[in-house]
Amino acid sequence: MSIQITISELYSLEHTLAKPYLEQFTYPWEALAGIGDFVRTLGKTLRPEEYDEIAPEVWVAKSATVAPTATIKPPCVIGPETEVRPGAFIRGNVLVGAGAVVGNSTELKNVILFDKVQVPHYNYVGDSILGFKAHMGAGSITSNVKSDKTLVVVKSPDGRQFETGRKKFGAMLGDSVEVGCNSVLNPGTVIGRESNIYPLSCVRGVVPAGHIFKAPGNVVAKR
Repeated sequence: MSIQITISELYSLEHTLAKPYLEQFTYPWEALAGIGDFVRTLGKTLRPEEYDEIAPEVWVAKSATVAPTATIKPPCVIGPETEVRPGAFIRGNVLVGAGAVVGNSTELKNVILFDKVQVPHYNYVGDSILGFKAHMGAGSITSNVKSDKTLVVVKSPDGRQFETGRKKFGAMLGDSVEVGCNSVLNPGTVIGRESNIYPLSCVRGVVPAGHIFKAPGNVVAKR
């Protein structure tokens, strides 16, 4: 079973404005600490013909749709053709790509969402990176702090452990990952490209690319 957890293995970087930032790192969690600074720098380079700075350090593409009841804290960039629905709460240090959906009552904090990501209904996504066309079902969340508040370690099925040095670390979702409704992705979860998570799952560690997570200990390759 191949364990793919590097940035190059999880993500197609042509589908995000964060490409030059992410290319500096090997593992995606290494990028979490600098998202805010990167978003501030990126925002200042965006063309005023394409983006409005609707508040200090909040840049929204002119073609994006933002509901009046959404709350957006700086720094933040919202990409073209993206929809931010009523009641969304974007807490800052956030880059949302093109053609994405940030749903009603969804909360984002310190995240990069690639193009066409959907977090459309009652999702919490914190200290995480979601790849191209990743989708989180209604009520699914990233849990980003361990109950004992210790530093997060990424644990793979082959027994390897990766020290992250981070207290806050949600989940890394590769391209085209599908997460079922009301699932919890525990701190340090990494899900490989094109994998599926069953609804009502409690996920921890690494799910290999091209697999289906049915339950802990029951992860099968797609046919």
